[in-house]
Amino acid sequence: MEPDNLLLDRYVLEQARRERPRICFIGTASGDAAGYIDRFYKAFEREDLPCERSHLSLFNAPEGSLETFILAKDVIYVGGGNTRNLLVLWREWGLDRILRRALEEGIVLCGLSAGSICWFEEGVTDSIPGRLTSLRGLGFLPGSNCPHYDGEAERRPAYHRLIAEGEIAGGYAAEDGVALHFVDGRLREVVSSRPSARAFRVTLRENGIFEEPLSPRYLGGEASGGSKRPGTA
Repeated sequence: MEPDNLLLDRYVLEQARRERPRICFIGTASGDAAGYIDRFYKAFEREDLPCERSHLSLFNAPEGSLETFILAKDVIYVGGGNTRNLLVLWREWGLDRILRRALEEGIVLCGLSAGSICWFEEGVTDSIPGRLTSLRGLGFLPGSNCPHYDGEAERRPAYHRLIAEGEIAGGYAAEDGVALHFVDGRLREVVSSRPSARAFRVTLRENGIFEEPLSPRYLGGEASGGSKRPGTA
């Protein structure tokens, strides 16, 4: 989302278990769009983002074992697009099971938009054109997730409505430029690439929807210095 702002990308690489991480982009949600894959390679070709780049296309799958391919990586980076289609294809290919094993083995799982929603039990998605609905995710992380909390006008009221109506569990909302860093299923840190970006823990209480602010650490104010522990950013 921010080709001229590498703060979140650098933070993700810092969580990996080696100095030059092997990062794999998965663009299933966009139908493995060639332009999106090209943007990934261009974004991570910079010298100040040292890594070994690759991508996984389920429309042009690699030869051999898909599990071997994934487990040889240090970071899995999932792009945005249609979350419903992503989950259907992943389950058909058994990629959901493989990614669960990847997490257990210390591979960093991350992504934006659909690539954020997918890891949670539930999420707010625009997979159906013209509608914002709830969607069951992989369940690697507890509760629900709502990205683009400030970037799309209908996201916040839709999330509140779905929680209030019992269509979705409470969870975490993130404005654009914010990353939620989980370790062992628990929120460890909130970081941001924008000074004023925010995140919230959103729950239903007796008097209505409650937003608990989660103050991000702005990565531009200091060296990010993230710890190299397995988790999901």
